Amino acid sequence: QVQLVESGGGLVQPGGSLRLSCAAAGRTFDSYVVGWFRQAPGKEREFVVAINWNGGNTLYADSVKGRFTISRNSAKNTLYLQMNSLKPEDTAVYYCAAGVITLATTPREYLYWGQGTQVTVSS
Repeated sequence: QVQLVESGGGLVQPGGSLRLSCAAAGRTFDSYVVGWFRQAPGKEREFVVAINWNGGNTLYADSVKGRFTISRNSAKNTLYLQMNSLKPEDTAVYYCAAGVITLATTPREYLYWGQGTQVTVSS
């Protein structure tokens, strides 16, 4: 069992930056694929980015490519999402998830989820 806790959300102006964190408890991220999803009001949960924890391979959604960067700190067992050049359409609750299917992009392929952190991009 893996418990995931996200943090770092908030209100930011368009063009600004935020860094989200996802800390794991219960076991390490070793051998998992870990990803970020987001869900805006009235919309389905959508894939943002995933990383194979051991190999470091990544996969980004086209909508965030070049603006968002996923990274990890194995010593702290923590996942990060650096979000730059934020747009109003990035507004959503962001979720961290962990699973075992390499670079999976659909929510049903993930086993464990955090509670989410709100990101609001508005002037």
